[in-house]
Amino acid sequence: MSAQAKTAEPTVVNGINVDDLLALIDSVKREPAKGKTNWHVTTIWQGQARSRADIESYEIGGEKVPRRFSIDIDEPRELGGSNSFANPQDHLIAALNACMTVGYVAQCAVRGITLESLAIETDGEIDLRGFLGIDPAVPQGYENLSYTVRIKGNGTKEQFAEVHKAVMATSPNFYNLSRPVGLTPALFVE
Repeated sequence: MSAQAKTAEPTVVNGINVDDLLALIDSVKREPAKGKTNWHVTTIWQGQARSRADIESYEIGGEKVPRRFSIDIDEPRELGGSNSFANPQDHLIAALNACMTVGYVAQCAVRGITLESLAIETDGEIDLRGFLGIDPAVPQGYENLSYTVRIKGNGTKEQFAEVHKAVMATSPNFYNLSRPVGLTPALFVE
């Protein structure tokens, strides 16, 4: 072998570096603290019904990783906004769909299934009588969300059913929206 040993190309399926993903899984199995993450978003009112959510970093395994993103949020005109940006419900459903999308892509990748297409459609109803405080018996948010996954690739129906089950069992946002999440509020009046 020459002095310059040839390094193996990473295994990439569906754009996911499977070698890195499996290395992360192995690392977290060996040292569970490396799997601890912390997410932080600051949202600031921008006038009318608009706000901007700023993301500056997140933590993984106790290490802060800088990343800068801003998400502008508004409401439709009918709900008091200017309809300049997607509203909180759009973002909530988009976050659920995006999280599950990552799950489907990664679950397929580690199984060697190449995807041709993937789409998730989610919908739910909110009765404004709850949100507007008109009727305290009416829930303020969703009682149910329904979603349809349309997936195509070189996997069998059985493999895709296995992937579907795995996504529901491991998706953080599926988990977050399918059960109550404790909220710890604090109010500081300035």
